[in-house]
Amino acid sequence: MDSLDAFCATKLADLDAKSLRRKLQPTIRTQGAHVQRGGRTLVSFSCNDYLGLATDPRVKAAAIQAIQTYGAGAAGSRLVTGAHPLLDDLEAELARLKGKPATLVFGSGYLANIGITPALAGPGDLVILDQRSHACMWAGAQLSGARVLSFRHNDLEHLGNLLAQERGTGRVVILTERVFSMDGDRAPVAELLALAARHDAWLLVDDAHGLGVIEADAAAPLEMGTLSKALGSYGGYLCASEPVVDLLRSRARSFVYTTALPPASAGAALESLRILRAEPDRQRRPLALAQRFTSRMGLPTAQSAIVPVIVGEAAAALALSAGLEDKGFLVAAIRPPTVTAGTARLRIAFSAAHTEAEVDGLVEALAHCLVRAGLRPEVQPA
Repeated sequence: MDSLDAFCATKLADLDAKSLRRKLQPTIRTQGAHVQRGGRTLVSFSCNDYLGLATDPRVKAAAIQAIQTYGAGAAGSRLVTGAHPLLDDLEAELARLKGKPATLVFGSGYLANIGITPALAGPGDLVILDQRSHACMWAGAQLSGARVLSFRHNDLEHLGNLLAQERGTGRVVILTERVFSMDGDRAPVAELLALAARHDAWLLVDDAHGLGVIEADAAAPLEMGTLSKALGSYGGYLCASEPVVDLLRSRARSFVYTTALPPASAGAALESLRILRAEPDRQRRPLALAQRFTSRMGLPTAQSAIVPVIVGEAAAALALSAGLEDKGFLVAAIRPPTVTAGTARLRIAFSAAHTEAEVDGLVEALAHCLVRAGLRPEVQPA
C-alpha cells in the first residue's frame, strides 16, 4: 500500500503542477439556470440542461409518480426482471421522435457507446472516428477489437481517402457527433451519409448535444444519444432498425450485464418528451441565446447551444473561470485531456432557462475578465 499511495501522490503532484487536477465541487441545482455553490447563488452556464427541464415541476412530478408506482430501482437486468413498463413506453416515444422503427434504452450515454460499436464490429473490421469524438466513442471502438483510425475533424476528404485506402473486406463503422460537445460545431451528416453509402460503411451519430436543441437534419442508420441533457433526466439510447435493436438486446454487453434504468429516470424522460412536443419555442431558445452571445462577443455565429472561448493554457482558463465566479457566473474551465493540449477553454452552455439579461450580464463579465487577462474583446451593444 505504501508504494500505491506513493505512486498516486506523485501523479497528483504532477497534475497540480500542470493545473490539471480535478476536484469535486458540491453544487445544488435550484430553479431556472441557478445553482448554489460555496454558499453563493450563481447563474450557471455550465449545465447541459439545455431546455431547463431537469428542475421543471412537471418532470419532477413524473419522476415521483414513477417511483410510487414502480419503486426506486429496476432491481435487475432488463433481460431478467428489470423490464418495467415505462421502458417500453420510453423506447416507443424515442423511436417516434427520431423517426426510427425501434429504440434500445441503456443506463447512460457512455454505456450506450461502449456497447453499440463492439456489438457491430470486431477483429478484421474497421472503425473510423472523427478525431474530436467523445471519449466513450473511442472506448467503444477500442473495446470492439476492430482496427481503429481517425479522420481530421469534419474533414470529408480525409475520411474519403481513408475509406478508399483502408476499407478492406470487413465491416466498417464511422462514428461522429451531431453537435461536438467541446466545440459546439456540427458534423456534415448528409455528406457523411453519402460517403458511407459509397463505401458500404455504417454511420453512427451521437446526438447527445443536439436532441431538442437544433433542428433535425439527415438521419443516420445508427442514432444514439442521451436522456441526461435536453431531456433533463438520465440514460442513453440507440434508435435504429428492428434487426439492429434486436441484435443489441443480446449482444451489447453494457445492456445485457447491467441493471435496467430506474423508473424515475424513465418517467422523467417521458414527461420531458411530452413537453418537447408541446413547447417548440422552448427548443428554439438555447440557440437564439447562444447566437445573441456570439454576436455581442464578436465570435463566430453559434451553431448550437455550446460556445467555446478558447484560452490556451489550463491555468489561464482556471483564472478566467474564477473571475467569472466572483461576478456571479458559473462557467467551468475545460482542460486536457478532455481537450487537446494548448486548447483549454471556457465551455459556455446556453439553456432555455436563461434570460436575455443573464446572457448580457455574462458578456459584460467575460469582457471585463478578458481585458484583465490582457485580451481586448470588442463587445457589441445589446
